[in-house]
Amino acid sequence: MNLEKKIKSIATELAPEAIGPYSQAVIAGDFLFLSGQLPIDPSCGEFVHGDIKNQTRQIFENIKAIALAAKTDMNRIVKTTVFMNDISEFQEMNEVYAEYVGSVLPARSAIQAAKLPKNANIEIETIFYLPG
Repeated sequence: MNLEKKIKSIATELAPEAIGPYSQAVIAGDFLFLSGQLPIDPSCGEFVHGDIKNQTRQIFENIKAIALAAKTDMNRIVKTTVFMNDISEFQEMNEVYAEYVGSVLPARSAIQAAKLPKNANIEIETIFYLPG
């Protein structure tokens, strides 16, 4: 079986570049798997300033840009994983999160992580369902 025909890498300049040997996202079958997104402004490659709400908003703008590049939308998110270095900011993150997820709420895990890439305060990964 030729996996290159079954798996497709997705990339857009409207979201931060991958900082290692991985894709921004991969379509595999009926699913789109996004790599964890950090609160990086793709126009300058730097973290956004501000509180956890600003950071969460930037992450979801990055997720939305990648979803659009894959020809889907935020209503197709079925699973998220939220990594935070300070879980006490969960409620503030959750307020912004609720603005971006679709009407069918995705399954979610949220954990406090000791350290995130580039010393970020938050990282969110998502899985989308792409109906055939």
